[in-house]
Amino acid sequence: MSKQAEVAHLFRHEYGRLVALLVRRFGISHIDTIEDAVQWAMAQALEFWPKEGTPSSPAAWLYKVAFRHLLSEFRTISHRSSLLNKYISVDTDETNSNNEACFTGEMSDSMLRMLFIACSNKNPVESQLVFTLKSLCGFSIREIALRLFITEASVYKRFSRAKKHLKNETFELDMLSNNEMLSRLPSVHHVLYLLFTEGYLSSHTDTAIRQDLCEEAIRLTKLLAESKIGDSPNGCALLALMYFHLAKINTRKNEFGMLLLLEQQDRNEWSQQHISVAMSLLAQSAKGDSISRYHIEAGIAAEHCLSPSFKRTNWKKVVASYQLLNNIAPSAFHLLNLAIATAEWKSAQDGLAILASAEIPAWLECSYHWYAVHADLLYRCEKFTLADKNADLAITAAPTESIKQLLITRLKRSEGVQVSRAILLSCPAPS
Repeated sequence: MSKQAEVAHLFRHEYGRLVALLVRRFGISHIDTIEDAVQWAMAQALEFWPKEGTPSSPAAWLYKVAFRHLLSEFRTISHRSSLLNKYISVDTDETNSNNEACFTGEMSDSMLRMLFIACSNKNPVESQLVFTLKSLCGFSIREIALRLFITEASVYKRFSRAKKHLKNETFELDMLSNNEMLSRLPSVHHVLYLLFTEGYLSSHTDTAIRQDLCEEAIRLTKLLAESKIGDSPNGCALLALMYFHLAKINTRKNEFGMLLLLEQQDRNEWSQQHISVAMSLLAQSAKGDSISRYHIEAGIAAEHCLSPSFKRTNWKKVVASYQLLNNIAPSAFHLLNLAIATAEWKSAQDGLAILASAEIPAWLECSYHWYAVHADLLYRCEKFTLADKNADLAITAAPTESIKQLLITRLKRSEGVQVSRAILLSCPAPS
């Protein structure tokens, strides 16, 4: 891996934790200056690491550079002199390798607390998601727009709205009560779900970043589940869902980097250790009195992981699960998955009938998911002219080169291959 790629990888892994730790120390009102400082530190890493080598503790190095940059910025602004006086005497070498374990623990704790701050109930859910994905997960504006199916202009607006709201918050990261944190827990779960989903079906072409995002989402979700606030059936179900999908992540591409269909993946290569962990977590999640979308999605993922083959999957059970899932958490994507599963259980005509009777939002009708599923089902119904049209539209709308190549290769009626199986059934819902 080149130094530039190494820093980019580290950017994804450490950016949010550095922002969160500095916000914890300097306050949410300085979020803009803090983000600038972290980006400055990353730029310095790109300049110096290729010459001097990667430090033994990259996160601590980045923190010190960002911290000193912040102090420099505060020196130029008189009304921030109180912050300067407070921190000028701080030993910025406190994050050396001897204190790395303590430093890492503080970063993780700050990241979780920052998630709860960002997920304020006073802030619209849409703005919560954009802020956390941008400021805490290091996503680009384009990646967020693709993941949430909105325009880049809308991402900017939501991000600005969230920052404006958070800057007006008077409390600090350590001042949230248990009741406030409990009320925000569903939003935090949703953000972690989106973080994992972006890693599993990334709009970024870097495979290392994809794996890293999944592992970061699991790390934070585990940390949350082990806390008094986050120890809940829903948290266990979400973590189980992540582990079921993580078990398959290394089999989603062939040796040429092409995405593989669920039925083409080598099930012998799926991580039995991860599946075992997921099954244990799923059992723990059943101790509660309620059922969430994460319980149902984890159950569907378990069905795929435990089936000896694609054909021998219990499609009737999968269909019933998607019906229940759509009742609990209505989503156009759930209907797409329901149509695909129904086609496997009954027929492609039955799958198309579900789509024909559904109220599908305009943004989805223009997406590659919609066109790919229709092309798949139409080919299987031997409606080739209409299927070809939808296949072309799916290829044109593909957001990344890897997905485009999958569509080009697989949407051929002569092969009778169903590309939608790879895009939807084997993945968490894009949500």
